Amino acid sequence: MKRQTALRLVDTRTLDRQQWLAVRRGGIGSSDASAAVGLNPYKSPLALWMDKTGRAIEQEDAAEDMDDPRYWGTLLEPYVAAAYQRKTGRRVRKVNAVLQHPTFPFMLANLDREIVGDPEVQILECKTAGEFGSRLWKDGVPDYVQLQVQHQLAVTGKRAADVAVLLCGQQLEVHRIERDDELIGRLTLLETRFWEHVETGTPPSADGSESSAKALRQLYRDKGTVLDFAGNADLDGAFDALVTLRAELEAKSLEAERLKQAIQQAMGDAGKACFSRGEVTYRGAKDSASWDMKRLASDHPDLAAQYLVIRPGARRFVVTPHPTV
Repeated sequence: MKRQTALRLVDTRTLDRQQWLAVRRGGIGSSDASAAVGLNPYKSPLALWMDKTGRAIEQEDAAEDMDDPRYWGTLLEPYVAAAYQRKTGRRVRKVNAVLQHPTFPFMLANLDREIVGDPEVQILECKTAGEFGSRLWKDGVPDYVQLQVQHQLAVTGKRAADVAVLLCGQQLEVHRIERDDELIGRLTLLETRFWEHVETGTPPSADGSESSAKALRQLYRDKGTVLDFAGNADLDGAFDALVTLRAELEAKSLEAERLKQAIQQAMGDAGKACFSRGEVTYRGAKDSASWDMKRLASDHPDLAAQYLVIRPGARRFVVTPHPTV
């Protein structure tokens, strides 16, 4: 693909949160790229579509939630950039703008840093990974991050990017990602197809992930209507396959529980058992404390009523096959 210079769509230094969200909804950012093509382990195309079409229930800002890994990623980004400079000797600076692809206006990018005066590499992507997240980096840059960076290279027309990742707060790794025009071509095509779903208001197919399940619960409410799919061969076949698969899973689950209990019974009071191919542990968890809400409501109903929170009931998907004759 022909390389062109990105357009500066908007200056980010003057944006408040609502303006920033509005800009993000107007296109596919680099952090959206893997979700748009169905290769993000945390977010499905359906969930991303709900974000872009304004159908998703707005969540608390991750930048303010200390339990969200993105909070720490944002907080530590300047330190990762500084450590990268010290480790490599390269100079970096902030761009302070949302960049836009000159040909595909829905393709946007907000770079962590640009690398100054180096013909070999021009973009720096800063990442942090804790104990769990660092496992995704044991074989190098995860696929979803590689797609994020290739999206940035597509938007900017640049040649290469470095990904600096701080693992478990104490180990800095730097990975080089070269521009892959063949991959960028496929990525652009798939992102274009996803954006057509956004423009037409047509949801992409659910992919079986928990992210899609959550999106479906938000998207469709129970209106009490009844549909007859008996004449739809595809959906009727899907129902039959679901019933068969659930029966098989239930049988396997029962067998797995039987095997587990056999081992537990053989272990008795032991906390660990070793086998030729591995080991199991069977230890008690720490004691926990919880509120006796029934007693609180009984002894202090007025007080309990002040803290009562009504949550809408979730839709339950119940499969009831017809009895076989």
